[in-house]
Amino acid sequence: MSLCCRKLSLAALLAVACGVVYASQPDYLPPWNPPPTGGVSFAVPPFDAIADLHGDIVDPQLTVFFAGNQFMVVHDLVEAFKQRYPQYQRVFVETLPPGILAKQIETGSLVMGNLRIALKPDIFTNGKGSIAELQKQHHWFADTVDYARNPLAIMVAQGNPKHIEGLKDLGRADVHVSMPNPQWEGIAKQIEASYRKAGGDALDQAIMANKVKDGSTYLTRIHHRESPLRILQGESDAAPVWSTEAYFQQQILHRPVETITIPVQQNVTATYTAARMKDAPHAQAARDFLSFMASAEVQGIYRKYGFQPPQP
Repeated sequence: MSLCCRKLSLAALLAVACGVVYASQPDYLPPWNPPPTGGVSFAVPPFDAIADLHGDIVDPQLTVFFAGNQFMVVHDLVEAFKQRYPQYQRVFVETLPPGILAKQIETGSLVMGNLRIALKPDIFTNGKGSIAELQKQHHWFADTVDYARNPLAIMVAQGNPKHIEGLKDLGRADVHVSMPNPQWEGIAKQIEASYRKAGGDALDQAIMANKVKDGSTYLTRIHHRESPLRILQGESDAAPVWSTEAYFQQQILHRPVETITIPVQQNVTATYTAARMKDAPHAQAARDFLSFMASAEVQGIYRKYGFQPPQP
């Protein structure tokens, strides 16, 4: 590859990582949430643009660390919360991978480029099992609320050009897979459990070891919302995702993708839990937000984006 091509490839990668939309690029690149109003708008892609930090970073009245796969819900959710509790107008939300958010809590800060964020969360959301594991290790949480569920699905390009019928097809040598990185993505463990249900350890080994080694399985560098982009850009043929990722791209944004359903006996359904931090800097706001997450209004917002209710 020439030096020029390498520079272009790096710029494209940075653009995706930062959530940048170039005028010459299709409009499916993130961020998809509308930006805050007021103030001067300044973004110089790929150097000054951020997709996973939302709202007011200075003196927030509530700080929420959301598992990254709920990025599409954040705008509607925060606006509804502000309307119900008008005393809280400065809200800061992060939608980074949950493993990164947990490390941010452990270390006390996040460094993104030249920016250091030392805010402590009032609320942390993650899969129910991960919340229980973190509580066992660190005793971080005062109380919790389950608020949504989500099964897995396979996303493919419109027309399904590689004729993907199920998880076993992801082990084929001719199928390029986009896979969440197990280092920081809880969904990876659940997808691997589904691989083993569909084809035993041999299928899991093929996709997560052999195909990673030969380059036909790509492990995400940010989080699993990279996978829809790779499908849309023709870089991957198939991607195991939460069903809401496929729903958002197909039903909300009307992108040229399709969903391959994973049978119940091979599938894994996650339950999402919101946890109030014991040392929440804004204790009352945290209590109010946790109560809000259990409301029928929140259920309606999550249902709009394809999530299932917390109880079957």
